[in-house]
Amino acid sequence: MQPPQHHIPQTHHQPLPPQQPHHPQPPHPQPPHQPGQQPAQQPVQFPVQEPSQWLRHDPWGAPPSPPPPPVRERRRRGTVVVMVVVALVTGVIGGGLGAYSVLNGSFADVRLPQAAKESPARARGTVAGIAASALPSVVTLHVRGSSEADTGTGFVLDREGRILTNNHVVEPAGSAGDITVTFSSGETAKAQVVGRDSGYDLAVVKVSGVAGLTPLPLGNSDNVQVGDPVVAIGAPFDLPNTVTSGIISAKDRPITSGGGKNDGSDVSYVDALQTDAPINPGNSGGPLVDARAQVIGINSAIRAADGSSDSESGQGGSIGLGFAIPINQAKRVAEELINNGRAAHPVIGVTLDMKYAGDGARVADRANDGGAAVAAGGAGAAAGIEAGDIVTGVDGEPVHSAPDLIVRIRAHRPGDKLALTVRRDGRDRPVTLTLGSADGT
Repeated sequence: MQPPQHHIPQTHHQPLPPQQPHHPQPPHPQPPHQPGQQPAQQPVQFPVQEPSQWLRHDPWGAPPSPPPPPVRERRRRGTVVVMVVVALVTGVIGGGLGAYSVLNGSFADVRLPQAAKESPARARGTVAGIAASALPSVVTLHVRGSSEADTGTGFVLDREGRILTNNHVVEPAGSAGDITVTFSSGETAKAQVVGRDSGYDLAVVKVSGVAGLTPLPLGNSDNVQVGDPVVAIGAPFDLPNTVTSGIISAKDRPITSGGGKNDGSDVSYVDALQTDAPINPGNSGGPLVDARAQVIGINSAIRAADGSSDSESGQGGSIGLGFAIPINQAKRVAEELINNGRAAHPVIGVTLDMKYAGDGARVADRANDGGAAVAAGGAGAAAGIEAGDIVTGVDGEPVHSAPDLIVRIRAHRPGDKLALTVRRDGRDRPVTLTLGSADGT
């Protein structure tokens, strides 16, 4: 009888479960065989071998397949792969967008509509057109003396390099100071005083070695009417090429400025043009031009907020009350300064009472030196004016004070005839007077 065949599974398909250690049992005694009795079937015992390394690995068999990963691990690996792909695509797209943004601007940039570039030319008569025409002829002056310095404005009179400005601008230089002229182009040059006059507050300086100068054309201040548009050009607070605009607010405004000296020799008397074009410290000597870009006045003074009137260099700023020397007067004085080094002042040959508080200009009882108030052989004496007379009008215009009368006289040339209204003993009478001449300072 063959023992039954048992199939032992291969360990490389499915590992055997771990077995408990086998201990051989001693043989049991067999019961004695009884006659007539079939021997009992005993189970066949096969020795059980422990699994060994050789059972777990078959070198001749196919390589074992790795066990499939758990479902959760497979999902995680798939997610990682997708994320890597997305990151790569995003990086490529982001890099391209970044390069485009650097070259062409961000996609998020806001682009606003804007007018196209146009020609800088402006029509004549506009403020911009006037400024473009006049600015090349306007200069800034920096003046330095032994004890003080000042900044002002001037403009070119001729191609020889002569420049017109205010006397109070160049006065700090004295006889040995330094005057530097800066043109609108930025070019600079040293200047020398040709002549100056404190009574008119005008001065002429000259630069040398500068080519291509363009004189600023002179207008006629007698043609100016109240309400005419004007442009003031200068260097307020040392800001060159500054342009402001306004109108002529009034004409024939009698103003005085200066007066720093006790003897009154630095007081200027001006029959001024009034303008609301802003004028500030540094505008002194600059041109006041009309709609044709022609000079009609020299900016010289402003009215301060406290009511004082002085050369604008001493004021804090404009309040819309600026004053300019009419160009007709400035032209005559400039010509005399160029030709003679000084200007002639028209005079009436009398001493006025500057403390008189009544209406009109009163002739003093005595001159300042104690002599006669009416100079012998002078214009006043020839017209029959006497001490104590009160002048109340000139050429039909009222006179309210002694400075008012001086301003009216300074607006004329020596030799001009004036029609005066003179009050004596309470009665007014007409007087014709021919102006005399005196050298200015």
